Amino acid sequence: MPFAQLNDRALISVSGPDAEHFLQNILTTDLDTLKPGEAKPGALLAPQGKILFDFLISRAGDNGFRLDGRADIADDFVRRLMLYRLRAKAEIAKQDHVVVTVTWGADSTPSTSDSTALADTRFRDVAVRRTYGGGAKDGGDPDGWKAVRIANGIAESGSDYQLGEAFPHDVLLDETGGVGFKKGCYIGQEVVSRMQHRGTARRRVLIVSADCPLPASGTELIVAGRPVGALGSVGGRAGLAIARIDRVKAALDADEAIMAGDVPVRLAIPAWAKFSFPQDAVSAEGA
Repeated sequence: MPFAQLNDRALISVSGPDAEHFLQNILTTDLDTLKPGEAKPGALLAPQGKILFDFLISRAGDNGFRLDGRADIADDFVRRLMLYRLRAKAEIAKQDHVVVTVTWGADSTPSTSDSTALADTRFRDVAVRRTYGGGAKDGGDPDGWKAVRIANGIAESGSDYQLGEAFPHDVLLDETGGVGFKKGCYIGQEVVSRMQHRGTARRRVLIVSADCPLPASGTELIVAGRPVGALGSVGGRAGLAIARIDRVKAALDADEAIMAGDVPVRLAIPAWAKFSFPQDAVSAEGA
């Protein structure tokens, strides 16, 4: 069974009688729909609607939650949560030295020795599970894990976009269950809801393919000398990009080449996604 040990992740626990109410009021994820055994995506937003922290959230006992996020910003995340806690009866703590392991494939089933084994609900076409705890392994296949993310159009901050620069729609949190559109208010909710109801999301994660190896992450995608997006995660001839889908559609309609450096590329919407290229593509000069 393929696996990868994710050494760049950290866990934050939020527990106590007010933990769920506290998190429900600030995070994008609708915790009413979070089932035991699941790890769902989510974000903590700025009031202007852009992502400050992204994570996977799961239940840990009757009154506890586990936030699986980037290790390099975990302390900042804890401080931000503490800022919003106020008088809520909730304990917030970073869990040090917890091994985070991901497995994938048809045989990705939990072992009886796993302390936790959760279904990563971002993935629709392949079974992916995350395990917290247990002994350190040999690292597994990190390139294989990146390939799984790329093939399924699953973007993560740091690899595919910068925090503070992307809206939830840009990185498909609206499609992967990371935004609760039926829940009450949360930080940044007005902006996200307006984008949803008006259908104004134009930057989207697309899957990139080419006939030769792609250039480095961060390389701009260019059409007729104008940028339409940039590469994120790259693995050989495949990668992810966040791109303006209206400008990509205009390029496709005009049969114009889309270039990443000197490499011609093809861009595709993830097979499971519900959004589509706009019927009336806005010109590159559009908003």
